[in-house]
Amino acid sequence: MTTSITDLNASELSEQIHDRQVSCVEVMQAYLQRIEQLNPTYNAIVNLAPADTLMLQARECDAELARGTSRGWLHGIPQAIKDTGSALGFPSTRGSRVLANHMPRHDSIMTERMKAAGCIVIGKTNIPELGLGSHTFNTLFGATPNAWDTQVSAGGSSGGASVALAQRMLPVADGSDFMGSLRNPAGWNHLFGMRPSQGRVPFDPGADVWVDQLSTEGPIARTVRDLARLLATQSGHDVRQPLSIRDSIDLSTLRYSPEALKGLRIGWLGDLNGHLATEPGILDVCEAALRVMQGAGAVVEPTSLGYDASTLWECWLVWRRALVGPKVAALLPLPHAAEWLKPEALWEYDNSLKMSYMDFQQASQRRTSFYQHMLQRFETCDVLALPVAQVWPFPLADRWPQHIGDRPMDTYHRWMECTIYATLAGLPALSMPAGFHPQRPWPMGIQLIGKPQGDVALLQVAAAYEAVRGDWLLKRPDSRC
Repeated sequence: MTTSITDLNASELSEQIHDRQVSCVEVMQAYLQRIEQLNPTYNAIVNLAPADTLMLQARECDAELARGTSRGWLHGIPQAIKDTGSALGFPSTRGSRVLANHMPRHDSIMTERMKAAGCIVIGKTNIPELGLGSHTFNTLFGATPNAWDTQVSAGGSSGGASVALAQRMLPVADGSDFMGSLRNPAGWNHLFGMRPSQGRVPFDPGADVWVDQLSTEGPIARTVRDLARLLATQSGHDVRQPLSIRDSIDLSTLRYSPEALKGLRIGWLGDLNGHLATEPGILDVCEAALRVMQGAGAVVEPTSLGYDASTLWECWLVWRRALVGPKVAALLPLPHAAEWLKPEALWEYDNSLKMSYMDFQQASQRRTSFYQHMLQRFETCDVLALPVAQVWPFPLADRWPQHIGDRPMDTYHRWMECTIYATLAGLPALSMPAGFHPQRPWPMGIQLIGKPQGDVALLQVAAAYEAVRGDWLLKRPDSRC
């Protein structure tokens, strides 16, 4: 029973719960046993709630079903919230010793919505400190290794969520994405991860709700159906986030067949004509995935970004410093913050102090120019494609890749430059499993960027791709326990 329950994806699990084939108590028992077995190795779930508390909540969910009441499609399904988000009763540490005992006063908007759909929050998922850097390690909880090879990185910052999902410690997962944090760990763990359109999933109100829009929460899943359903649950306008999108996600038109690939125009960006330093084999794996789509009728054309990538990188640095710097500044008055915060966070803060309003306004205008340019790019293609990462998973002990080939990486996040284009333009982007390293068990993803607010259309492409690749997507890592 335990193995069969944790093997189910979230939609299958929901159906079995509502058909009373399995009880919420059995589901909770199965997942807690799985977590007890595997989490000591993978360190994906942190601040796990006491088992007796969770079992009591599971019994309450069973009692509600017995009375003919369901909270929603996630009724009784265990969920761990990424530690960038808030969940009542669990510390919101953001992976930092400085915030180890910080207890939130309310659920985040995303947590509220998943709870309203019926999930039982069992804990949090591990992240890099403050969510900075696509490598999940911190001095509070330690590192989360890759689900496929414990010697290498899981990616990040949604690394704990992705590994918990890949290792069947969760049936579906939430995450957030500033610089590929939903896309990169999904790609490195053979999962689907989606960065929604800017404003699609309203972030919990913070110190600023007008400018701070580059990061967004979203879903990670083993199947596109689960990805779509969780996105629909997370989405929708909230008055606390005035720029959030009012239109809801309508999944009624999604078809899980290859038909949507026929005639689909894919612009293959590759490594931007050599601008993006990329390790050997990554482009090959992505191009093999594109050939699969071509075989189902897609039209793949090599294309250029058509915009000066160097100026976009400088634009990105300004925006990131402008948004990260104040968050670090808010922590510095706390005890031990200056000595405990990771060097990369302090680097972002120090650089933010050197900026002027003119710097930021010029970067905002550059971002606007790029968005307008992307509108023109979509006149000749339906989606743009490029790798979801520029390196294969790297050793767990490394902080970040110092070089790609003979090209030095001048910042801790330069090796993730391929993720900034969707973020800067506020466009939806989706990471799909593409293939594996030729000699190692390391997954790699391909990233599709969709048209403005074209989230459902992008999900449709992923659903068609899933239908073509079939059982290959069901490959799973060894448990190593």
